[in-house]
Amino acid sequence: MAVFRDLPNGVGFWHPATLLATAGGIGLVRAGSGTWGSAVAVPLAYLIMLWVGPWGLLTAAAIAFGTGIWAAHVIGKSGEKDSSVIVIDEVAGQWLTLTVASLNPWLYLIGFALFRLIDIAKPWPISWMDREIDGAFGVMIDDIAAGGVALVCLWLIGQLWS
Repeated sequence: MAVFRDLPNGVGFWHPATLLATAGGIGLVRAGSGTWGSAVAVPLAYLIMLWVGPWGLLTAAAIAFGTGIWAAHVIGKSGEKDSSVIVIDEVAGQWLTLTVASLNPWLYLIGFALFRLIDIAKPWPISWMDREIDGAFGVMIDDIAAGGVALVCLWLIGQLWS
């Protein structure tokens, strides 16, 4: 069994939509591509936070969301509702979550776990969004919602921590 999966829709690897949607190819890993996408987002979030602070990370999450809609549209034309090669949604959701982590490495670890737990479990209304909102916007919005819920949980944990 191959470690990497093929791209849907015949879009080449070096196409900007592919590079963005797969977070530089991470989404092509067969096992746990969403978790790998989130894992890659964590150190990048730390660097963004270090350089430009929480508003910069929030801006990066918004840019990832907006450009992710375009990339998911290009990659997702294969007919799959949410191709597992698309992990820019995990990056955007993970970055949203981590906007309240300051530079505390423990909060980054907790934020990663919270986001993955909420993204996988998909409590209501995230599960409704995942089922009912189609297209590239639907691919992105459930992870942004999971990121928002995880953000609130992480913020509460951070308040209790300090």
